[in-house]
Amino acid sequence: MRKLIGCGLLAALLVTGGCATSPESKTVGNVSTRSDVFRELSDGGAIPQGYADLRIVSSMKTHRPRLYSEKDPHGTAAYLLLVNVDGQVVRVGGINDEESSEPRSLRDPESGDGIRYRFDKRVRLKAGTHKIAVALPEDDVAVAREIKLAAGSSNTLVLEPVYGATAAKRRPTAYTDTSFTEGITGLLTILNGKPL
Repeated sequence: MRKLIGCGLLAALLVTGGCATSPESKTVGNVSTRSDVFRELSDGGAIPQGYADLRIVSSMKTHRPRLYSEKDPHGTAAYLLLVNVDGQVVRVGGINDEESSEPRSLRDPESGDGIRYRFDKRVRLKAGTHKIAVALPEDDVAVAREIKLAAGSSNTLVLEPVYGATAAKRRPTAYTDTSFTEGITGLLTILNGKPL
């Protein structure tokens, strides 16, 4: 069911089509139907009249490279975040580092040995309402939202990973343990501190 929903989101809102479980979805980042929606920024600077800045950030953890397959991009530089704003697509590579962490709480989904990714992309676009979709094709995950950006504003869209349930806790209970080792099953979107 999750894969069917992902297919619908990509087909309807990424404009470029393709189901997250199909080989075509992995080319979503290569296909833009527009090129005039946003401009990538390396630094901020003054925001021109009628425009807004949007910073897209995420920190997530995956398993180490080649844990399940030689061709698996998890844990490598080939693991990408795809961002589509009104039909213009950008592929965002993450800074990845090995991470071994002890549990910070009783149910810490990011404890253990893995690869930490930090994605960060800044764009400038016209103020107003935009359709934005983000995808992690390697995890069959896509979300789409409508955002409204005020003229002259500097905005931050945070993407928080939702990790899969651990094998011992797949049955419904009051508390479900999740772990990065079970993959990413979704993304929570937070614009300027408010969930979307």
